Amino acid sequence: MEKQIQLIAIGGSIGTALFVSIGGGLARGGPGSLFVAYFIYSCFLGLVNNCIAEMTVLYPVEGGFIRLAGHLVDEAFGFMAGWNFFLYEAYGEAEFWLSGGKVILIFLLFAFTFVTMVGGNPQHDAYGFRNWNDGAFAMYRTMGTLGRFEGFCAALWSASFCVVGPEYISMVSAEAKRPRTYIKTAFKTVYWRFGIFFIAGALFAGIVVSHTDPELVAIVSGTGEGGGTAAASPYVIAMKNMGIVGLPHFVNALLVTSIFSAGNTYTYCATRSLHGMAVEGRAPALFRKCTKGGVPIFCFIFVMCFPCLAFLQVSSGSNKVLTWLVNLITAGGIINYIVMTTTYIFFWRALKAQGVDRKLLPYCGWFQPWSAYIGLAWMIMIVTCYGYTSFAPWSVDNFFIYYTMVLLAIVTFTFWKVFKKTTLRRPHTTDLVWERPAIDAYEASFLDPPNSFWNEMLGPLRKNKGSDRQASDSGNYSGME
Repeated sequence: MEKQIQLIAIGGSIGTALFVSIGGGLARGGPGSLFVAYFIYSCFLGLVNNCIAEMTVLYPVEGGFIRLAGHLVDEAFGFMAGWNFFLYEAYGEAEFWLSGGKVILIFLLFAFTFVTMVGGNPQHDAYGFRNWNDGAFAMYRTMGTLGRFEGFCAALWSASFCVVGPEYISMVSAEAKRPRTYIKTAFKTVYWRFGIFFIAGALFAGIVVSHTDPELVAIVSGTGEGGGTAAASPYVIAMKNMGIVGLPHFVNALLVTSIFSAGNTYTYCATRSLHGMAVEGRAPALFRKCTKGGVPIFCFIFVMCFPCLAFLQVSSGSNKVLTWLVNLITAGGIINYIVMTTTYIFFWRALKAQGVDRKLLPYCGWFQPWSAYIGLAWMIMIVTCYGYTSFAPWSVDNFFIYYTMVLLAIVTFTFWKVFKKTTLRRPHTTDLVWERPAIDAYEASFLDPPNSFWNEMLGPLRKNKGSDRQASDSGNYSGME
C-alpha cells in the first residue's frame, strides 16, 4: 500500500541526527554553515535519488539497489554493496538505540521554534535570528578564512550523516502492491522531504540556540554530560535556557517512544539485504530460510545482535561510542550512494548501446547522465575528505574510525572479484529485460485504479462516516414507520 511505502521512507530518512547529532555541526560550523551545508548536500543527494529512482521503478526487485549493482555492473560490486549496506544498517541500529528522535517530533519542534522566536516564551524575549549575529559562519580548528571553511566542512559531515532517504525506498520496492506507481510517487516526494525536514531542520536548529552556547559546546567537545543522549539536542538545550521546565521531559518521552518507529526501518532493511545476499549466493545459505509467513528468521536473529553494541557506552562513555558509530554509518551511507550512481552510469550506457529510448521507461530521470556523474564525483569527494582531521595531526585510531567502511568496501570487492573471477558488464550484452516480464504481468493483474496516499489514509474515516450516515437514515426510517 502507498501509505506504508511513504511512511517507511519517511521513517528511514528522519533519524536521531536531525534532533540530536545536528548540534555537533551547529557548534563547529555555526548556523550559516549548517544551513548552507544541509542545503548543498540535499541538492547533491537529490541527484543520487534521480538515478536510483529510474532504475528501481523499472526493476522493483527484492534487494533493491544491491541486486541492481550486481546485475548491471559486476557481481563483485553487488557483493561489496550488499555487505556494506548490511553493516551500515546494523551499526545504524546501535546508534539508534543510543539516542532517539523521529518524525512525530519534527513539526512540534518547528512550531516550538517559531513560537519562541517571536516572544512566546517565559522571558517574553522575541529573539528572532539573534543567534545568527554571534557569527553565522564559525571558525573550527584554525582561525580566519581557513577556520570558517573547516567549520563549513564540519557542518557538511553532519549533513552527510543526517540526510538520507533513497536507499530505503529502493529496499522496499519489491514489497509494494503497485511498484511502478507507488515507488515512483515515493521517489518524487523525497525532494520535498529534503526541503521540509532536513533543510528547514538545519535552519531552525541554528535559530533556537547559539552555536557558542556553553552547554552545547561542552557536550560536543566531550567535556560535558549528556553526549549521545537527548540532552545534547539543541532544542532541549534551548528549552532549559528559556526556563521551560516540563517540556524537555515531554520531548524526551517522545524521543523514547519514537525509537520503535526507527527500529522497524533499520531492522527491516538490514534483514532483507542479508536475505537477498543469501538468495544470490553472496551470504551463508542459512540466511535463506524463512518462516511460513515469509520472515527470514535467521537473518532477523543475526541482525538483532548488533543493538548490543549500544552497551559499549557503559565503559567508554556514550559520546565517544556515538562518535565512533556516526563515523562508520556516515561512510557506509556515502558508499551506498557511490554504488547507486555507478550502477546508473552502467545502466545508462547499456540503454544507449542497445538503442533503448529512456523516454519510454516508467520513470525517466532528468539531466542524465550528468546527474549521475556529478553525484558520483561529489560522493567520492565527501568519502575521501571526510576524515581529513586524522591526518593533521596523524592518528591511527581516528584514521580507522573514519575509513574502516571504505577499507572494508575495497576488501570485499577485491575478494569476490578474485574468488569468483567476475568481470564488468559490457553495455551491449547487459540483460535489460531481466525480471521486467514478471513485474509487467504483476502490474497488469490489477484492475482497480491505484489509490493515492491521502485516500488510503482517510479511507477508514470516510467508511465510518458512511456507516454512521446509513445507521442514522435507518433509524429515521424506523421512526417514521
